[in-house]
Amino acid sequence: MSVSVSTHVLDTGSGRPAPGVRVELVRDRDVMVTGETDADGRIAELATGLEPGRYALVFWPPSPFFTRVELEVDLEQGHYHVPLLVSPYGCASYRGS
Repeated sequence: MSVSVSTHVLDTGSGRPAPGVRVELVRDRDVMVTGETDADGRIAELATGLEPGRYALVFWPPSPFFTRVELEVDLEQGHYHVPLLVSPYGCASYRGS
């Protein structure tokens, strides 16, 4: 079984999805895939068919303070949904479903 990744970005400062946010999936410092969030702040299939391992999701959010957010994650087998909540004052993430 392979690994797949999806994501979404929510602008908690405005209470709305964040469209047009660039997201990169990186492994061993190489950008494997780049996507941009849709009008609902989502990228339904950022990547599919990945090998298990350690990856980084790099977000370029619409925040005057957090200009780049990088999350390093260990992906085993199956699907992972990794959202980002961002505002001018903070950011957070979690493993979604």
